[in-house]
Amino acid sequence: MSDKDTAHSKSAGPNTKPQDKGALRAPRFKASLLLPKFWPTWLLVGFLYLLSWLPYRLQMIMGRALGRVLMKLVPKRRKVARRSLSLAFPQMPENEREALLKKNFENAGVALFETGIAWWWPDWRIRRKISIQGLEHIEANMKAGKGIFVILFHFLNLEVHVRASSMFHSAVGFYRPHNNAVMEYLQTKGRNRGNRYMIDRKDVRGMISALRQGELAGYLPDQDYGRHRSVFAPLFAVPDACTTIGTSLFAKVKNATTLISVLERLPNDQGYCIHFYPPSEAIPSGDDYEDACRVNRELEKAVAMQPDLYMWMHRRFKTRPSDDLPNYYENLQ
Repeated sequence: MSDKDTAHSKSAGPNTKPQDKGALRAPRFKASLLLPKFWPTWLLVGFLYLLSWLPYRLQMIMGRALGRVLMKLVPKRRKVARRSLSLAFPQMPENEREALLKKNFENAGVALFETGIAWWWPDWRIRRKISIQGLEHIEANMKAGKGIFVILFHFLNLEVHVRASSMFHSAVGFYRPHNNAVMEYLQTKGRNRGNRYMIDRKDVRGMISALRQGELAGYLPDQDYGRHRSVFAPLFAVPDACTTIGTSLFAKVKNATTLISVLERLPNDQGYCIHFYPPSEAIPSGDDYEDACRVNRELEKAVAMQPDLYMWMHRRFKTRPSDDLPNYYENLQ
């Protein structure tokens, strides 16, 4: 990392102001979080916290081993991932897809350890594992007083992506509250480290306001959110993947520039490289369907970089254009 990068990272940090419309306030610790029903959660989280202080390479080895165990323990998720891969890559030989599936679960185990890294590692330790490409795109737009609408995707290292990005510039992002009160407390506390604030995923006005105020705001448009405010656009080998049009809504905000961001996990457990770059085709295009197609093409390029890190366990192709069409995830094997 360059001296310039390090200096820039020192300026990043939480800076929530009263005028930050829509900002979710981090839950405070309450005595009720110590009730017996939460003890299993505290034990699990406490164990993860202790593991997070182990050497990084050892954590990666342990994570891959855990992922191989998870592949056997969660057959439903294994079947979903296998079906998602077969839909996305029908021309890929079955043995190659199975090898990819195994690596995907290994990375799911690594992701658990990366959550501890993202939530609890001090800044100095995170910086040692992070490099960045494309910081100039952020700096140029911020200097011009523009908001930055950043499109991210659901890779398994998402928690590290959020934390690592804060090393270079604090951000605003959509957020889905956790059903477990302890996990909600810890997750919010962890994700707020170094970032501005979070917005409820349903608070469209809050996101638009943040972009208008010149914030860097992250958005993940690559899951299946149902037919509401969606179109059916090509994705991999699936001709009609349900794709949100929310991207168009936020990309249209005046005074905002659209960028793509991908966190690459470097080979041989060397760490991570954050990539920021403009989309290959302008977003917005002026047409919601075309924007959805362009986002999906960006996702395809990002997945091609590291296909074993994408969240294939999510039922990405569950919503069909019509209820009369067969469900892709029925009769899983």
